[in-house]
Amino acid sequence: MIPSPHQVWLVVEPIDMRAGIDGLSQRIQNTLGRSPCDGSAYAFRNRRLNRLKLLVWGWHRRVAVSSAPASGALIWPRADTAVFTLSAAQWQWLVSGVDWQRLEAPAPAHWRV
Repeated sequence: MIPSPHQVWLVVEPIDMRAGIDGLSQRIQNTLGRSPCDGSAYAFRNRRLNRLKLLVWGWHRRVAVSSAPASGALIWPRADTAVFTLSAAQWQWLVSGVDWQRLEAPAPAHWRV
């Protein structure tokens, strides 16, 4: 079961999925310049976009969850930045394998209701 955090930061660059909690936390601090225990969740992906690892720090624990989407492929942002933020709704769509980037796109002008 994948947690549903309030704020999720997607790390755009792929990682080696063998990385553990300490390695992921170190990457957040060194590469992103953020604190891994700031109350946010950090999502990492592998090169093939078929595995996801989520790092969440709580009051007394830290959790890393690894999962694969039901559809078999993740829709990940292609950005020039190292990290990308998602809303809770976008996160739920991402882990479901839906293209969350198209959900808020305006309808084409030629469509009429």
